[in-house]
Amino acid sequence: MVRGWHLSCPTMIRSSRVVPLFSAASPALSLGRTLRARVVPPPLSRSRSTACEPLLARDDIMLDSAASMPKSRVLSEMARHIADGAEDPFYVVDMDAVRARVDKWFDLLPSVEPFYAVKCQPDVELIRTLARAGVNFDCASRPEMELVLSQGVQPSRIIYANPCKQPSHLRFAAAAGVTMSTFDSEAELIKTAACAGTAHQLVIRIKVDDSQAQCVMSDKYGAPMSEVPFLLRRAAELGLHVRGVSFHVGSGCYSAQSYVMAVNRAAHVFNLAADMGQPMNLLDIGGGFPGTDTAEVSFGQIAAALRPALASAFPASRGVRIIAEPGRYMAAAAYTLAVNVIGKKEVADPAAIGGVRTMYYVNDGVYGSFNCVLYDHHVVKDVDVAPTAYAYGHSFSDADAPFGPRRPASIWGPTCDGLDCVMPDAALPDVAVGQWLYFPDMGAYTSAAGSNFNGMALPSKLYTSSMEPPCPVYEVQHESVHVEPNVAQCLEMRA
Repeated sequence: MVRGWHLSCPTMIRSSRVVPLFSAASPALSLGRTLRARVVPPPLSRSRSTACEPLLARDDIMLDSAASMPKSRVLSEMARHIADGAEDPFYVVDMDAVRARVDKWFDLLPSVEPFYAVKCQPDVELIRTLARAGVNFDCASRPEMELVLSQGVQPSRIIYANPCKQPSHLRFAAAAGVTMSTFDSEAELIKTAACAGTAHQLVIRIKVDDSQAQCVMSDKYGAPMSEVPFLLRRAAELGLHVRGVSFHVGSGCYSAQSYVMAVNRAAHVFNLAADMGQPMNLLDIGGGFPGTDTAEVSFGQIAAALRPALASAFPASRGVRIIAEPGRYMAAAAYTLAVNVIGKKEVADPAAIGGVRTMYYVNDGVYGSFNCVLYDHHVVKDVDVAPTAYAYGHSFSDADAPFGPRRPASIWGPTCDGLDCVMPDAALPDVAVGQWLYFPDMGAYTSAAGSNFNGMALPSKLYTSSMEPPCPVYEVQHESVHVEPNVAQCLEMRA
């Protein structure tokens, strides 16, 4: 179920799929203060052009990370949904937070074009919002390319950034007009020549130091520097054009210097290619940008290190297009997950204060949204009790909910597997069965890799934004389609 846009009218739509709000043939609605026609923007240039200016005025957006996701509005929407009788887990997605992250990117890295890594969170509403804001896309498969293209995004705004591609997916990319992809081996060059032809533009992915990252990549992808000359020569023999270099410092990188060292290594490859008579004009600095700022590293620190490194190695006069593949940076903070407490028991635990720990069982776990604990090396740290009362026209604040003192607890998922532990060591007030907990910053590598093990459904999504027009709330479920006339008119207006 997807329930969207926190508004006052209770009219709903029920369907087996998400109803598209925008089509490639229709002008999109501006996200600014006035209504104006706008189509999905073209690819960005090194300097932001008029066509790709943000859809919000500068004074409309808050760049501070704490302010980018208004907690009161998110919790109010959460409480309203709970009051409506929700029982299954759900996300509240703050689209304002998404737009704030995009705006912050262009403020701090104006020379770098973001290509959102769809694998991180392939949410159609997120993709649509990013596309309207001038963000391009990094796809790893045919389904991801189909998803992005279905939103009216031009194929020139996609990079097929999977160094090892399924041949049928590569043929699809070529037929769809997605002509830029990465490689790191001779076998991939031969495959590309056979499946995509010589018109395909290639980017060689090099191996860099990713030891300072949450998830390392170099043990699987990236050509060693010693192999680069051979691969460039082999590409030329096959009639393929290698137009640039890419690297990835690891997903969730916590070292700004890792980017600086990788940029310098990429510059060496540019010089090597020029000496071989194969000049390059594109640099892809990959992903790894944090979804939330921490004591270890912030996006601002990484950007501050990257700007002089890029200016030195790749000045604008060199004519190199610079792109990046942020994933968790765009998605993490916009998604807040709400889960229902479906069971509890107290157990003896000598290590806990008081010798007792409360085990709470909730209806989402490591086989669902919290697969990030296993696959993304994520440590869940933030959890709180969700609001359970809601009044239209009133916002929720922490002061409204004195939940009591916190006690030792652990949080477990709903499946029959003993591995399904979300937080082995938590601190919560006394929470009753039927109450709700919520987890912030749950947009990155969560539902994207979740399963339905034990028949447990993945959470639904509710979308909230302060900048939507006054249209009715809509809801999408796996049920029959029924569209009220006023809702249809509203969706047509949005399109």
